[in-house]
Amino acid sequence: MSFFAYDATGDMQAEGVALKTIAGQVGTPFYCYSAGALRAAWQEFAVAMRGMNASVCYALKANSNLAVVKLFGDLGAGADIVSVGEMRRALAAGIPAKKIVYSGVGKKPSELMAALQAGIGQINVESSAELETLNAVAGQLGVKAAITIRVNPDIDAATHEKITTGRKENKFGIDIDLAREAYTLAGKLPNLQVVGVAMHIGSQLTTLDPYRDAIARVRGLITQLRADGHRIDRFDIGGGLGIVYADEQPPSVASFLQLVAKETDGLGCELTFEPGRRLVGEAGVLVSEVILVKPGVSRTFVVVDAAMNDLIRPTLYEAWHDIVPVRRPRPDAATIRCDIVGPVCESGDYLAQNRDLAALSAGDLIMVRSAGAYGAVMASSYNTRPLAPEVLVDGTRFAVVRPRPSIDEMLSSERFPPWMEPA
Repeated sequence: MSFFAYDATGDMQAEGVALKTIAGQVGTPFYCYSAGALRAAWQEFAVAMRGMNASVCYALKANSNLAVVKLFGDLGAGADIVSVGEMRRALAAGIPAKKIVYSGVGKKPSELMAALQAGIGQINVESSAELETLNAVAGQLGVKAAITIRVNPDIDAATHEKITTGRKENKFGIDIDLAREAYTLAGKLPNLQVVGVAMHIGSQLTTLDPYRDAIARVRGLITQLRADGHRIDRFDIGGGLGIVYADEQPPSVASFLQLVAKETDGLGCELTFEPGRRLVGEAGVLVSEVILVKPGVSRTFVVVDAAMNDLIRPTLYEAWHDIVPVRRPRPDAATIRCDIVGPVCESGDYLAQNRDLAALSAGDLIMVRSAGAYGAVMASSYNTRPLAPEVLVDGTRFAVVRPRPSIDEMLSSERFPPWMEPA
């Protein structure tokens, strides 16, 4: 089921709300999320996990809007976080601390202390140095920290080089060939409680083969660790399952979990999944208004009011997002080949290049699909452009769940030093 579709009159709807209606009240650009799509994505995991000793911790880095996090929390999700800020968001959204997993390659002592004081359920440690630091912090607080060690299985996830995390040249985790030494160290530190093993091999995976290979390698490690005397009760498999941006055919959640169940059969571990993009990516869109159309000698530029500061994925990852008019074109409408660009002063400021679209004019609205993940969370105020608001639609109702800041609000957060105060 598509939660973003044209209605009988040709207007693009988000569930039961016309995007042009939201644009008229909120202004453009804006992000729009479908609560129905979020619930449907969650349900895929809930159904496929039946009978498994498993849980889902939603990866906030994909989309950390409080309303989105709360929606998943109310459905039973825990949270996968990579900063104290994300921890505060998860807690504010009502997710119990014991259902929060703290990942990340560089956690400062103050951040580890905050996590332990909050009662976080699991810390995924990514280096021997972090083991020492966490042990010291836990000792100061008089607690035992429940940890897994994130291992790097040296598996190529066959995804974009900037979002692969499971190869030995990536910064994440401890090389699987060095993992037993790290567990030996952890077992000697009095303020740590080893509970399992973690991995995460990358993002936007569109084949299951890397998961199969990585799980096999980590399963072998678990056997070795148990032989060494370590108690390994949890296997945190991470996330990374891909979505559709263009013509990808990512595996279904059911087939992914069937593979995991087969490859972990008899292992006796509680499994943790940390999906982010798969839960939110296709549930969100970015809506923008055409400012002007600028014909050129070599190409036509459609200048819109959304820019690379609003959605950086095309520039940063060479990412492809499907873009459609909010008003359905006539079947016989002429098309133009164009670049869809923003007003930011950078040549890299584009949402799409060399696209064939129905002719657009100033004032027309466009919709960028599959923008629910790594869109709003990676946005910036470059060029002093206010962050785009976020809107949640649920059936026939909608609400702004993060307003657009005014420029006065943006300026008010800055200060002159005493010697530069205006007269």
